[in-house]
Amino acid sequence: MKLYIREKYLKKIRPFYHSDLIKVITGIRRSGKSCVMKMVINELLESGIQSDHIIYIPLDKRGFKSIKTPEQLEARIDEYIKDDGFYYLLIDEVQNVKGFESVVQGYQEEENFSVFLTGSNSYLLSDEISTKLTGRYLSFEIYTLDFREYVEMKQFLNIKIEADLDLELEMYMRSGGFPKALEFDTPEAREFYTRSVIEEIFDKDIKKRVKIRNRQVFEAVQTFIINNYGAAFSLNKVYDYFRNEEKINITKITLRRYIDVLLKAKIIYRCDRFDQKSKRTLKGEYKFYLADMGLYFALNTDNRINYGSTLENIVYLYLASNDYKTSVGKIGTLECDFITRKGTDDYAYIQVSQSVANEKTEEREYRPFGKIRDGYPRYLITLDKFRNQKDGVKHVNAIDVFLGNVKI
Repeated sequence: MKLYIREKYLKKIRPFYHSDLIKVITGIRRSGKSCVMKMVINELLESGIQSDHIIYIPLDKRGFKSIKTPEQLEARIDEYIKDDGFYYLLIDEVQNVKGFESVVQGYQEEENFSVFLTGSNSYLLSDEISTKLTGRYLSFEIYTLDFREYVEMKQFLNIKIEADLDLELEMYMRSGGFPKALEFDTPEAREFYTRSVIEEIFDKDIKKRVKIRNRQVFEAVQTFIINNYGAAFSLNKVYDYFRNEEKINITKITLRRYIDVLLKAKIIYRCDRFDQKSKRTLKGEYKFYLADMGLYFALNTDNRINYGSTLENIVYLYLASNDYKTSVGKIGTLECDFITRKGTDDYAYIQVSQSVANEKTEEREYRPFGKIRDGYPRYLITLDKFRNQKDGVKHVNAIDVFLGNVKI
């Protein structure tokens, strides 16, 4: 089976193919982690590694589902080991074996194994495994398709691409970037698939690992967070909303725990606020962004696009998936959508808007830039075709950024 190659992630993992550090591949369910693992296997084979020294254990596939204990896992792996040579051990859906850590550590410590893991994020990123494997693993996050990958994968699958990329971006906003969703022809089918992903996350990741006493309340919290993506968040205000407006009896501890579950399952990402004056991250002040815009449209009957917040969410995912460290900027009484850093001292300020053709909107978006006193680059990202360059701000088109034609 031919795979669309996600070079964006392979180039991050490739330097560690032969390292004895454990490579943990994470990301929201159905983002393509298993396919990335198969791409690694193909590259190992193409580089001359013998197939009998590549051990692939897909624990959710027929023939492997019966492996439930560390002893069974170790016995199956040992069946493939024929000599003292160097082996590549790749285990998919590793959380299906309770206590797998001891097995993985054992092979890593033998120093003739390169180990790769994928699995349920709510477990793989838990405090427990982080503690057990501290200093022994590297984590590689796989996001759903960004817009460039979305277009390239459509080309790979021979699916028609709109000549007007603005229309293609609109389709991407509604359908999201789950790779499998591209196989379905209609928006309704893609939304149905995305809803099934959310159900799968709850049944396979959350319910098995976390005690959810009242699923209805959990889903109310999930819906609220998803529907308010990109908005400033306050735990106290959300708590008051549920108690006073929705008449839902929930404690702050439970609310905080449910949000933490959504974060660990990679349904949402948290972006902290950073105060430009004090140079500190502000505690308790942040925004949540969705792992994929398809989640919002799959769960809502209103299919209209709020271009401002949707574009902001997609820009956040673009930055995160390209290894930018990102915060929401507080500049005096004003807010800058993103302050980013890549490397040790490569900062940039970013404002995002659908358009600044309106004079009042343009003034609003430029205002935070006027308060910045350092010389780091400033970018205004919009969907405008015609762009005004003024006050040292680089006004760039979002599609040009997403396709890699403009670098931040």
